[in-house]
Amino acid sequence: MIINIAKTPEELGRIASKDIAAHLNKAIAKKGHARLLLSTGASQFETLSSLVKENVAWDKVTMFHLDEYVALPESHVASFRKYLKERFVSQITLEAAYYVNGEGDIEKNIKELSDILKEKPIDVGVIGIGENGHIAFNDPPADFYTNDTYKVVTLDDRCKKQQVGEGWFKTIDDVPKEAITICVKQILLSKVIISCVPHGVKAEAIKNTLSQAVNPNVPATILKTHPAWHLYLDCESAKGFFNI
Repeated sequence: MIINIAKTPEELGRIASKDIAAHLNKAIAKKGHARLLLSTGASQFETLSSLVKENVAWDKVTMFHLDEYVALPESHVASFRKYLKERFVSQITLEAAYYVNGEGDIEKNIKELSDILKEKPIDVGVIGIGENGHIAFNDPPADFYTNDTYKVVTLDDRCKKQQVGEGWFKTIDDVPKEAITICVKQILLSKVIISCVPHGVKAEAIKNTLSQAVNPNVPATILKTHPAWHLYLDCESAKGFFNI
């Protein structure tokens, strides 16, 4: 585990994006291509803004993402497909981008995406940590053992409150009850995991992640078992654990 603490979310984004780019470039140099798994949400704004400016052969990169709400149209402001197309995919030229689709035939969508994802390993997983300690939409208590690649989950209330707090929905009742999420074991198959976790609202989750033993009630604790986990904090998110 490597921990970096930046002064601001903007500095965090700049430093983390250089780390992500370096690992993508290393994979491209070795294999001729790279696979990238991306988080979304307000905590990723600064990282994605910086990442699209990095010197990467983006036309050799294939992108996947973590999750999407069930039955939420892509036109909705909270759609993660919309988020990534606007903030990332439209800014560069990727080899390919594969999206989690929560509309239509969910079982078929999951199978098709899972088959594509399992064809080759993920080189870099950019994995955020939620206010309740979740990774992707694996809310506590998370399933650490399923071999599914993606699955449908029921969102807990604290997760829903985070979505309201970030401004994606007006009330907790507006947040969809279910989402499709990438599963924990699949996340851990990423060769490198980079977690960008700014803002004071994440301080409790960071404290619990770093201070507690690996356990499903703080899903992010499982990241400590990964041999190449890079955690990026700012001064506000680090305060829960570090004396800053």
